[in-house]
Amino acid sequence: MIANVLTVAGTDPSGGAGIQADIKAMSALGAYAGSAITAVVAQNTQGVRSFVALDPAFVADQMDAVLEDLRIDAVKIGMMANAAIAEVVADRLRHHGVRQIVLDPVMVAKSGHALLDPEAVAAVRALLVPMATVITPNLPEAAVLLGREDHWTANAMQAALPDLLAMGPDWVLLKGGHLEGSADSTDFLAGPGGVTAFPAPRIATTNDHGTGCTLSSAIAALLPRMAVPEAVGEAKAYLHGALAAADRLGVGRGRGPVHHFHALWPPR
Repeated sequence: MIANVLTVAGTDPSGGAGIQADIKAMSALGAYAGSAITAVVAQNTQGVRSFVALDPAFVADQMDAVLEDLRIDAVKIGMMANAAIAEVVADRLRHHGVRQIVLDPVMVAKSGHALLDPEAVAAVRALLVPMATVITPNLPEAAVLLGREDHWTANAMQAALPDLLAMGPDWVLLKGGHLEGSADSTDFLAGPGGVTAFPAPRIATTNDHGTGCTLSSAIAALLPRMAVPEAVGEAKAYLHGALAAADRLGVGRGRGPVHHFHALWPPR
């Protein structure tokens, strides 16, 4: 049976990140995607200009409309915008008994624009992280979650995994894309089975807009069909292909999006 997956996140009118990227990634991997929007974001490949958080009650109404009607096999959580939205998302997930949750703790855009205030970070840490099947922080996000300085080595990444697991998720995928001075982009997955490294060579492209949204959505799309380590491996391979094909697109004047449909659209 085709999996039904819900994404709860903010928008990207340029189509490379947020809800738009989530739906593309889920669809490319054979899942049916539903969505509940938390914030309307004015952004493009050059950065975030502004955003408007939606009323928390309306976010809850969107989630209820989907979860009361569709069989939802997994949920991906992205941008929460503020503490009140994080609280209502956690409440609705508990109310509907959602089990498979992938949390991408979106806090800072690639442009450096803050997408969460300190109260919202605290709410995500206290309410959503413990509910998650998998959390997928990058290194700056992990530093915020842990309250540490954003200075990392491969050894420091592995040393941080127990502290991230202690926050309550079943699994942690700590992403190494921001690790400086490394020829590889290695992610570390920690959970009940121990720690697994997922290395991949870095791809020479500036078109990497939406990589975090895409990876977490890919995991959510695959999670109903396979165990977490397998879903992470397949999702990482999918993202690698999307990055490798990103230069086939000509989108925007800044950091363009990855090619979500690289395996489906013929090369031109």
